[in-house]
Amino acid sequence: MKLDFKEIFSATMVLFAVIDIMGNIPVIIELRKKVGNIQSEKAAIIAGVILIAFLFLGTSILNVIGIDVHSFAVAGSFILFFLALEMILGITLYKEEETNSITASVFPLAFPLIAGPGSLTSILSLRAEYAAINIVIAIIINVIFMYIVMKTSSKIEKMIGQNGIKIVQKIFGVILLAIAVKLFTSNIQGLFH
Repeated sequence: MKLDFKEIFSATMVLFAVIDIMGNIPVIIELRKKVGNIQSEKAAIIAGVILIAFLFLGTSILNVIGIDVHSFAVAGSFILFFLALEMILGITLYKEEETNSITASVFPLAFPLIAGPGSLTSILSLRAEYAAINIVIAIIINVIFMYIVMKTSSKIEKMIGQNGIKIVQKIFGVILLAIAVKLFTSNIQGLFH
């Protein structure tokens, strides 16, 4: 267990692309319009706790229900693939349930938007390659960034505009597609051994 800045940077970028907090700015803005106020602190803390807990308990949870890490990672690669298609093509494959209560801070913001299947799968995949301490630091960096974005979402929208948000979304969509392909190819062999 040693700090490795290359691992921290790499894990941070993977989680940043998967969580796609910039691409979720329109969702955050919509939620803010519907419910009035989003508790950014609560959403960020809950998402961080879910992500860190899954880092250490994810494999055990999967073992209890009889699923190996490779199967989970391959399934997650499909989720990432479809999320990437949504971002690149601007289509909606997964429809969020509407909510009009203060629970919007937790659902759908903290889970499944931030700590969703994509980020949980990525954490398990990163766990196989990187030291846990580096992944925890990457999670904390992303949680802090998420909090800042949630707090300033309306300012960001005014600053980069709708077209800017769409461009950022498409760029991260391509990165996410590449991550999905890598996740699939590196884990599909593990299913047959």
